[in-house]
Amino acid sequence: MSTAPTMVDALALATAVVDDLLVATARDTHEAVARRAHGVVRRGVGPTGVPAEALHRGIATVVYGAVGLSFRAASAGLSRLAEAGVGPALEEGPRGRFVNAAVNGLIGEELRRERPRLAIEMGVRHRGRDVVLAPEPVAAAFPGATGRLVVFLHGLCENEDYWRRHRDRVGSTYGESLARRGWTPVYLRANTGLPLRENGVVLASLMQRLVDAWPTEVTRIALVGHSLGGLVLRASSAVVAEGAAPAPWTRLVSDVVTLGTPHLGSWFAVGADHASRTLARAPEVAAFGRIIDRQAPGIHDLIEGLAQDVPPLPHARYRLVTATLTRSPRHPVAQAFGDLLVTPRSAVGRDRRGTELFPGAEVLHLGRTDHFGLLNHPEVHAALARWLA
Repeated sequence: MSTAPTMVDALALATAVVDDLLVATARDTHEAVARRAHGVVRRGVGPTGVPAEALHRGIATVVYGAVGLSFRAASAGLSRLAEAGVGPALEEGPRGRFVNAAVNGLIGEELRRERPRLAIEMGVRHRGRDVVLAPEPVAAAFPGATGRLVVFLHGLCENEDYWRRHRDRVGSTYGESLARRGWTPVYLRANTGLPLRENGVVLASLMQRLVDAWPTEVTRIALVGHSLGGLVLRASSAVVAEGAAPAPWTRLVSDVVTLGTPHLGSWFAVGADHASRTLARAPEVAAFGRIIDRQAPGIHDLIEGLAQDVPPLPHARYRLVTATLTRSPRHPVAQAFGDLLVTPRSAVGRDRRGTELFPGAEVLHLGRTDHFGLLNHPEVHAALARWLA
């Protein structure tokens, strides 16, 4: 029996989502509207003498039940085919990896619980595949390994391929540029739908195993995270067992660079949370609120980010990159929407009282740039070369 996800797995999930979200939402909305309508007009009867409300409800129940049953049967059948290994591998190409990463970001914890074949496990990536963290596989994946590692972790619903965005325009990626300066780039992939702190614990273990398996002695580690990835990096470096010393790998971290990371939360996640609560108050639209509220814990964690209970590493230098749609970060649009997802205040970890999560950190602001423009931006290329000299 195959354990790798296939395109048939994706189709099985899609049919289940159609039933669970679209059909169920239409049914619940229909019932709520009907109850309100029949509450106003109570005296109508159907052609058989049955009260109109009961007749309408019976027909609707049969129709929605039949449609839902067909989708559930289709999903179950496709799942059995997928378990038998039918269909092309989902992650053989960039499009499949893109879809899988996006779905994991949205409902990653649910996938791990109900469809584990589709759930991404955090790992070091090389040419679209996981690298086994043992000396021989690591040496094969990194034949020119140096003692300086620059570790890249993507954001919500992303994967390691996102670090190649805009490469055709800029001519290089951050990793390629730093490799020419003696660093070895290491790309990670994570299930961004899992809780931040859980991903942090997994990453802390992964980093130690990577250092232990590295072909040469590791002398320096730089961590670079985009968006939510920066939060996971912070969470990983703060993992210390009770009564134990910090993990050896954390002592090697010299620099932490975050690109548009919502250290104090994302206004977009806060808005989605408010929207779900507002919709829940009206039965006619409550089902739409449940769709929003179904989002994964990783998204819920973006409401508040990571505050002072996750302190920075005392020996590392922190570089915080923020972007705004406007040229100036002080523009009202910039203050409200930032780079479309994260405001400048959150990206630098400074709250409204002026309290700073990263005292003394260097800040780089990029004007007229959106959240994904932070990937392979020329000014960030130059800054990384300076910071990691």
